[in-house]
Amino acid sequence: MTTDKIIIKNALLITFLIGGFFLLCKLVGLEENPYLRFLNLAFVLFGIYLAIKESVYKNNETKYTTNLGIGIRTSVIAVILSIIGVVIYVQFINPDFLTVMNNSFLIGGNLTLPEVVITLLIEGMASSFIGSFIIMQFYKNHDKENLNK
Repeated sequence: MTTDKIIIKNALLITFLIGGFFLLCKLVGLEENPYLRFLNLAFVLFGIYLAIKESVYKNNETKYTTNLGIGIRTSVIAVILSIIGVVIYVQFINPDFLTVMNNSFLIGGNLTLPEVVITLLIEGMASSFIGSFIIMQFYKNHDKENLNK
């Protein structure tokens, strides 16, 4: 599978996991609980893990920097898609959700939608880089001999 397909597939998976989790929280009345947003990081880490694992075992890619780049690009695309989802949700479905986000301890304050987007973008980019470096610790010593296991 090409690198681009791996990245897109896993970025979409992350986006759907985050969106599905948000929908589930909404259905059970927990969308205002800011602590549940920490699970978004678990979804991002899971998607990065799957992308790098697929690159290592299916594409036989052993270069640290290449796999790190795959992890970062996967999560950056997922973060951007998720932010687009938040903007669509706030603009067209539930404008009051901006107030919920402003009242959470993670954002706090009286931010406009563009300010919330920038905040989420910074938070997402940080988790993309850190998450990719964390996952690469599991794959940094793989060489071609270990790929056939």
